[in-house]
Amino acid sequence: MVLSVIAGLAGSSAAVTAEISGPRSHSPDELVEAKSRPISDRAVTFRSGRPRGAGRLSGSFLSKTATSTTKRDSALDTAKSRIQKQTDPFAKFDNLREKGGAFTAPGAADTIDQDAASVRSELSDLGIGFSGWTLNTFVNNELGNAARSTIASQQYVGQNPTFSTVNSMIVTYDLARFGIPDGQIVLGAEHQYWTWKSAGPDRLGLNAVSYYQTFFDRKIELKVGYLRNQHEFAGAGDKVFGPSSKMLFQAGMSNNWAPTPALNLKYNFDHRLYNKFSIQRSLSPAGQYAHVSENPIGLNWSTRDAGILLLDELSYRSKPTPGVLETWLRAGAGFNNSSFTDLEHPTQATAKANSVYYVAADRQFWQSAGHGSASRGMYGGFSAMYAPPDLNRASQYYELRLYAKGLFDSRPTDQMSVVINNTIWSHFAVDAALAKEQLAHRDSTAISALYTAHLAPGIYTTVGLTYINHPTSITYTPQTGHALNILVSTSVFFLRLQVCA
Repeated sequence: MVLSVIAGLAGSSAAVTAEISGPRSHSPDELVEAKSRPISDRAVTFRSGRPRGAGRLSGSFLSKTATSTTKRDSALDTAKSRIQKQTDPFAKFDNLREKGGAFTAPGAADTIDQDAASVRSELSDLGIGFSGWTLNTFVNNELGNAARSTIASQQYVGQNPTFSTVNSMIVTYDLARFGIPDGQIVLGAEHQYWTWKSAGPDRLGLNAVSYYQTFFDRKIELKVGYLRNQHEFAGAGDKVFGPSSKMLFQAGMSNNWAPTPALNLKYNFDHRLYNKFSIQRSLSPAGQYAHVSENPIGLNWSTRDAGILLLDELSYRSKPTPGVLETWLRAGAGFNNSSFTDLEHPTQATAKANSVYYVAADRQFWQSAGHGSASRGMYGGFSAMYAPPDLNRASQYYELRLYAKGLFDSRPTDQMSVVINNTIWSHFAVDAALAKEQLAHRDSTAISALYTAHLAPGIYTTVGLTYINHPTSITYTPQTGHALNILVSTSVFFLRLQVCA
């Protein structure tokens, strides 16, 4: 999630413009339980069985038997606890992080405080979890002939030195202790500040308010509330490498900066194949900047001209294990009945039939740690997106990416990427600009290289370069030129307290 934000700032030609921005795996607990089950089952059978002559057994004998069985159960529990601690002392926190999304932030072991003074453990015993992180980013165009401007007339991230800080907090409460399958309540807040307001704008408000539970042995997952569908669809929050298109936000998808009311249903055909559907209140059709400006706290039910966005995604995801490479395929579509400006006929009434379509694939093709962490290795992927050019300024987006996780044994948690993307602008919007005798381009291409170093538990630093041939969207001036953005960013995760039933 956080690293995808960094990458978006560095390279996406759509992201850097004001106009576009305007199955469950088994836990260590379950594995230990599975290992101990045959012994436990035999103990239960002994206790519940009734051999011949049982009616003549004395109370003293039954008492001794019960005492022996209790001691055996106690010994099993002690052994289970010891094995769990040897396996991962933070498992009780990590197994119950925020649920329902395709991506979760680093766990308790990867925070600057970990379980200092046992505060995390004390809160987890109450069923309370807490997480926090801060992301601070600096971007600047290094080309000597780049056209500088006043901040008020800045057109893209990095045209002037651009700094941003995003600070988030999430609190979770476990409902499984009350018999609700996987039940969880989430409450989150976010603060952000930008030197270039069009990239933000500044806000202090809601990040998430949600309720989650499962049905029919986790066949169906329900999540409802003020959601960030950025973490639910297309893998936008999970792809932590390289730039990411803002076309889904243009279509109305909610995100960290702009959560909206939504109901998500996920049907798991098995532990790899699933379909996810969402009914979501759309972002403002005037763009994310207009949405946040009108609703900075995020509690408003709707914004001006915003309607309903329907999202559906079919996905296949095979997670990596030693000797088995990761594969993630997804395809989806969104339909929005908000009132969008008709770019083909701008003087006519607004249209209410916008849509977006996407496909994406990522494949691990080499594991660098044969019997170690299966996720380490080399990956490749692509994305393709389309939206009707009469209602969307960005009409097509294509991306190729090559990335690595833990490529070097000496740096097993570092990440690096090389990404190429191309955004094609609406030909209606381009033709309208040319008719006004403005300079306009029909597409924008970016090439980025990023390296993220894991410096210490909970601390990451990213450095990178991105070349963009047309850094503005559609219109430009003779002085605009190209951009070579340098990016430096630091992410710090702290107070990662997770729910433990």
